Amino acid sequence: MTHVAFLRAVNVGGKGVVKMTDVRAAFESAGCRSVRTFIASGNVVFDAPASRGALASAVKTRVHAAMRELLRGEPGICYRTVDDLEALVAADPFGPLSADRMVKLYVVFMDRAPAQVPLLPLHFPKEAIEITAMRGTDVFVVSRRKPKGLMYGFPNACVESLGVLATSRNWNTVKKLVQFARR
Repeated sequence: MTHVAFLRAVNVGGKGVVKMTDVRAAFESAGCRSVRTFIASGNVVFDAPASRGALASAVKTRVHAAMRELLRGEPGICYRTVDDLEALVAADPFGPLSADRMVKLYVVFMDRAPAQVPLLPLHFPKEAIEITAMRGTDVFVVSRRKPKGLMYGFPNACVESLGVLATSRNWNTVKKLVQFARR
């Protein structure tokens, strides 16, 4: 089965700097096959055994250990199957907002469901972030320009305030990643 690992805080803002060739080697050493990376922000496509549709826990354990050694610290990793991502893209969770150039759209991948699912939409005015929906362990976020400045809010900390590990990807990146994974 083909899986995607989303690595948290890799090659972002000068932190977690790592070469994708080293990431591929770490996944291969953990027993993954056909390992490829998509852009330098920690998107790893690979084949590995699955158990009931999810990545086998033994593989996750080996990947975690290999990435901890490579990063010299605890890695944050969220996994999905390519089938999961295709279904997500087909569902078009942002609808007409996808054409709005005044917003940035993100999918935030959580490592598990939060203990309590908040009533949505959930607004974070200081960050100009709105969590519009959740589908399983995927969160859909609309980011607008912050009130004082040209910057857009970034959703990771907002979602992690739910008590989960999370990593964010731009909606366009998710769509391109699905195409890349199916080649």
